[in-house]
Amino acid sequence: MLAGLVLAIVAGSLVSLQNVFNSKVNERAGSWTTTTLVLGMGFLASLVCGLLFEGEKLWEWRNMQPWYWFSGLIGVGVVTCLVQGIRLLGPTLAVSIALTSQLSFALLWDSLGWMGLTQVPFTWKQLSGVLVVIVGMLVFKWGGQKKSQEWSKAT
Repeated sequence: MLAGLVLAIVAGSLVSLQNVFNSKVNERAGSWTTTTLVLGMGFLASLVCGLLFEGEKLWEWRNMQPWYWFSGLIGVGVVTCLVQGIRLLGPTLAVSIALTSQLSFALLWDSLGWMGLTQVPFTWKQLSGVLVVIVGMLVFKWGGQKKSQEWSKAT
């Protein structure tokens, strides 16, 4: 369990760092250039690491459903939407909304057992957890706005 927690924390920090890099690339190049660069470099890095660590097992796909192969296309949408969201909303709000959406849809898919997931019974505690995250995001974004506006007027 501890290893899973550490890996999830590292993943979250890496996603956040990647979003910063992606937005900086997007400032100098277009959204599609950014997406191509990010996913192209990701492909090359994955291919090299896969060959180094898995060797020929990299090509063994053991009865995988063909529609799972399209997750890379979903990645195009993820990168493009996040890059544009960050440009329009700023990094903190865009990533907060993306993570809240991710959590909400994960709850939905778990509860319904979609995409071959083991169905996890829906509870109101789970929904409450998602709502707490949403309220936290709103407080983070708009909670101190009035004080900071008053502070800037006073200085």
